[in-house]
Amino acid sequence: MSTPTKVCASADLEPNQALKVVVDGVAIALVKDSEGAIHALGDTCTHGDISLSEGFVEDDALECWAHGSKFSLRSGKPMNLPAYEPVPVFVVTLVDGDVYLDPSVTVPTSDTVAG
Repeated sequence: MSTPTKVCASADLEPNQALKVVVDGVAIALVKDSEGAIHALGDTCTHGDISLSEGFVEDDALECWAHGSKFSLRSGKPMNLPAYEPVPVFVVTLVDGDVYLDPSVTVPTSDTVAG
């Protein structure tokens, strides 16, 4: 495990919009949801080589603009076809209003999400 890298300030994230950041060569889509929680998902759609950060945030999902697959912000699991493989979800650390990520640390996926 490496040291988390500062990627932006929390205030830099617009609610319900995705921001692409690259940490250690890993493209990550950052999303601040309508409740203010910050999520970090792998930025590449598992259906096609499309940047998810160019898509749409709706409810608790990030939607790929190309074919409409929606990925859960919490689990990374696709919520509809054509994608059927999840994207990784990364641990977000907030320190003094700044967002830190370590792409080597992912959130375990399961059918139940702890809240």
